[in-house]
Amino acid sequence: MKHMGSLGFTIIITTMQCTSAPFLSLSRTLTPAAPSTLHSHSHSSFSFPPSRKISCMDIAGVDSDGREFSSTDEMWNEHAGDPNKKSQWYRHGVTYWEGVDASVDGVLGGFANVNEPDITCSEAFLKVLLSERFEADNRQQQPLVALDCGSGIGRVTKNLLIRYFNEVDLLEPVSHFLEAARETLAPGYQINSDIHKAVNFYCVPLQDFTPETGRYDVIWVQWCIGHLTDDDFVSFFNRAKAGLKPGGFFVLKENAARSGFVLDNEDRSVTRSDSYFKALFSRCGLHLYKSKDQKGFPEGLFAVKMYALTTDVPKKVHRTRSKSKANKPRIIK
Repeated sequence: MKHMGSLGFTIIITTMQCTSAPFLSLSRTLTPAAPSTLHSHSHSSFSFPPSRKISCMDIAGVDSDGREFSSTDEMWNEHAGDPNKKSQWYRHGVTYWEGVDASVDGVLGGFANVNEPDITCSEAFLKVLLSERFEADNRQQQPLVALDCGSGIGRVTKNLLIRYFNEVDLLEPVSHFLEAARETLAPGYQINSDIHKAVNFYCVPLQDFTPETGRYDVIWVQWCIGHLTDDDFVSFFNRAKAGLKPGGFFVLKENAARSGFVLDNEDRSVTRSDSYFKALFSRCGLHLYKSKDQKGFPEGLFAVKMYALTTDVPKKVHRTRSKSKANKPRIIK
């Protein structure tokens, strides 16, 4: 679901603020929390050498009641350590969002004012990625297809994806959100609906979904991956790789904790830190092509990061000095 923050209350945990986390096995959430230490810069490609992989096990965190966990293993064993606990984890998350209004304000947790800066920043990131990854001539000849994971009411598809892709499929486990998206994205409601259209509406949880092989140029995952356990996070991306066309990529846009993780006990989601995400990317065999920090959100919300992830190793750009500069005598001071 594309949600933002479940609630607007604030809990003080040592020096960290938090509220509900954002997502669901498919929710687009955002949520008040620790002030960000991240800056609004774009970062270039990065690959994870096997010998330097980061481990998630030693990452400590807290929950929304102030309880501390010494590791992710401790937290996940308690909340999803056996099939029954895991089933309850996912059922609780979906149940929470089933009680939320199918509106922009509802899916954004009462923060409808972040919709515009969210779309603006995402669009700037997407335009750069499309220009770098796909040649303009090919984009004109070959239809572009995207998958909107955690689509919610279709907010991101309507305001962004459908303007850049010829076909968009929506994936969302909460039925009344998906029905709202279907109505909003009906052919008669969209400009150029003959060449830019929403095609498939899948009411399936992210952890259970397997995409059609080779269908997508971009798989967009926003404010929903926090509802997945670490193992299901890895399993999802491993399955989803097969859904990408050659040269295709993932965009993951999520809340980022300042360090460790923050567990939201109300909607059953985990806000992970940048290092936690990168450890999971390594487990998935994904490469960080580019990243960017969200700008323009009100203070008091979690930082939000965008990651472009590829299955191929990013090409390194070798910068060399020109001969004129290389051979120029240096002045000794």
